Amino acid sequence: MQAVSPLSNPSPATGALPRPPMRRPTFRFLLSHPAHFIALGFGSGLSPFAPGTVGTLWAWAAFVVMQLWFTPATIGWIILAGLPIGWWACTVAARNMNVSDPGAIVWDEVVAFWLVLWLVTPAGLWAQVIAFALFRYFDAAKPGPVGWADAVFKPRDPERVQWWRAGFGILLDDLVAAFCTLLVIALWRAW
Repeated sequence: MQAVSPLSNPSPATGALPRPPMRRPTFRFLLSHPAHFIALGFGSGLSPFAPGTVGTLWAWAAFVVMQLWFTPATIGWIILAGLPIGWWACTVAARNMNVSDPGAIVWDEVVAFWLVLWLVTPAGLWAQVIAFALFRYFDAAKPGPVGWADAVFKPRDPERVQWWRAGFGILLDDLVAAFCTLLVIALWRAW
């Protein structure tokens, strides 16, 4: 009798062969679909170390450049458009990586940190550094409501992922982290 790999047996739910999860996305993966390019933060998510932090730093640099070219209202429209586009891109990239919330997807950090910077500006360098540190804390440590938002759309059964929910969940916890960051900054300014 020949040994059968678990990957060669069709899934009882769909009859299709399950795809193995992707280990680490490559430059080729990044360029293979526009959604990958967006979701991986234009390449910043390919960082082998702390891709979320690298994606947030990229967002900060991109925001500084956007301020040179666009009005605050235009930046607000870019952020607003970035939410549904990001949902689509994160959904497609996560599905193609076969991971519900891969670390390489950093669009959630990008658009959420743009929102933070947009709402706190005009702000000096130190205020932006504090906003960065607070956002990274809330995003990485996931205290309270951020942890809830991170868990609420996680699939309970990895074999039956609803990818549109996973894509929304990728964005949601970072938006809650942005809200918590803004709340702390507002309380700090009111003090």
